[in-house]
Amino acid sequence: MNAAEQKDQKNIIDLDSVQRRRKVALRIAVILVLGILPIMQSTWPVERTTHETVEIISLILISIAVLGRVWCTLYIGGRKVQEIVDTGPYSISRNPLYMFNFLGAVGVGAQTGSMLAGPLFALATFLIFFPVILSEEKALLRKFGEAFETYRQRVPRFGPSLRGWRDMEAVLIRPPLLWRTLRDGLVFFLVVPAFELIDWLQVLGFVTPLFHLP
Repeated sequence: MNAAEQKDQKNIIDLDSVQRRRKVALRIAVILVLGILPIMQSTWPVERTTHETVEIISLILISIAVLGRVWCTLYIGGRKVQEIVDTGPYSISRNPLYMFNFLGAVGVGAQTGSMLAGPLFALATFLIFFPVILSEEKALLRKFGEAFETYRQRVPRFGPSLRGWRDMEAVLIRPPLLWRTLRDGLVFFLVVPAFELIDWLQVLGFVTPLFHLP
């Protein structure tokens, strides 16, 4: 193996390491959510219109997040380690998948019926994933060099910057990756029955929330 091949292999290993860190970060986020849910509640009573309205908005946000993640997968399709994907959602944001994750976190928090919980959940998710995003960018810069730097200068880290939209005539669909993304995204919807159960237990007095959020 020559020097160039060794460098490419090292870059692939770096990116694989970042992907593993992202999965660990996701597990941490899920554990934190599961730990916080039983001890918090909205200041709006469960049967009030405000509480129900926030929950409906939550479902809309979660749905957008799941569909957005699938949309991103259609374009990235496992090609991140082979080339710079700069079309579709990746033409207006360097990290659209993370952006939809943050939106999903808002939806998860809003499922409590609290208008404040959503932004707080999104902030916590951002703090967990931001170091992973930075590590991923460093790995991509080492692998693609000037090409990634040009992309980084043109497309914002989060955005979206709609004026930079670029598309392609066709995308290569990889069903296993698509179904995996859909499956992972549907986990967001599991909070709906979980929150309903917690609401029910709290109303019956089996679970006492330690704090309330407006």
